[in-house]
Amino acid sequence: MRPTQILVLGAGTGGTMAANMLDRKLDRDIEITVVDESPDHHYQPSYYLIPFGHMEAEAQHRPVESLLRTDVEFVQARVEGIDPDAGTVSTDAEPLEYDYLVTALGNRLAPEAVPGMKEAWEQTDSVYPFYHYDAAVGLRDAIKNFDGGQFFVTVPETPIKCGGAPLKMAMLADDYFRDIGIRDDVDIAVGKPAPTPFGTPPSPKAHYNGKVEEIWAERNIEFLPEFEVSEIAYGENRVIASDGREVEYDLYAPVPPQYGREALVEHSPLTGDSEYVTVDKHTLQHDDYDDVFAIGDNANLPTSRTASAVRKQVHVLVNNLEAALEGRPLTAEYDGYTACPLLTEEGKAMIAEFDYEDPIAAPVETRSNWVLDVNVIPPMYWNMWMRGYDPVP
Repeated sequence: MRPTQILVLGAGTGGTMAANMLDRKLDRDIEITVVDESPDHHYQPSYYLIPFGHMEAEAQHRPVESLLRTDVEFVQARVEGIDPDAGTVSTDAEPLEYDYLVTALGNRLAPEAVPGMKEAWEQTDSVYPFYHYDAAVGLRDAIKNFDGGQFFVTVPETPIKCGGAPLKMAMLADDYFRDIGIRDDVDIAVGKPAPTPFGTPPSPKAHYNGKVEEIWAERNIEFLPEFEVSEIAYGENRVIASDGREVEYDLYAPVPPQYGREALVEHSPLTGDSEYVTVDKHTLQHDDYDDVFAIGDNANLPTSRTASAVRKQVHVLVNNLEAALEGRPLTAEYDGYTACPLLTEEGKAMIAEFDYEDPIAAPVETRSNWVLDVNVIPPMYWNMWMRGYDPVP
């Protein structure tokens, strides 16, 4: 009798942690395979820190195979489609079969969805959609040569991974420009389609808006609410909003629009009419296919898309997949827990922490929160979480 085949799509935070934890925990005859088109795993929470020298870019990625346990097979291939009725996944190499499927493909960054954004990034030295590693590195170099003008950050209307990252980008930029003595020569603004900087009521994220607004008022960071980017006139250094407002920039750090992976949205039934895999928000099991689970940015979970969220999801996934293998009810439940460290200046941060229903942490800035995010979590990420060791469920 052949071993049970568990196929994990994606070698990002969720996929890597899930594969290793499943391999450690399951004491049955299974084979785990991870599929990803990239041979490298990147620590994405570093992307807003790299531009200001708070993390070294070259230290933020590892070969995927170096992170996976020896019993876990890695297939470098691009996922092109999923047939859950047949239990198969098509790739640009060979098709793969599964008994249980975990989708952890993340989402798709799409700067090309905004007219002028991709061209501005590729053809100028003033636009850097920093959710891309190369753009974060490019922004680091551009900031070193920046001597004043308009520094502009925008957020798309689509859901994004780490909703706090653009806020942190603006506050760390303010802090950096103060440190080098040019803050009086720089205007900083943030444009968002939402009416508030961080979460809209009744979202539990909205608990932290007051503190963010207070910091921005004190430090003269301008907030442009309900600003939806429709076009970048990059030859003229202008960002145009859908309502006709325009902002001229000298250095521009847009968050690119983000969508579901084409293999899931266009070549599988797993997303239904949405951009993301439809799962029960507590058990993480697919709404229609009992042998399919989804975690992380590619799941339609109504919470923020962060590494801390997927870390909690992995524990639920592992417990429920084990129950499914043994024919038991799925009793583990994800409560929507998410934590987002909001770094406000070098040496100071607050933690926005919440679940599906309520905020958890108080909006308080401390040095310990900075140390946790910049100095403590990264080595834990690489040496424990990504290797399937995480004692906190």
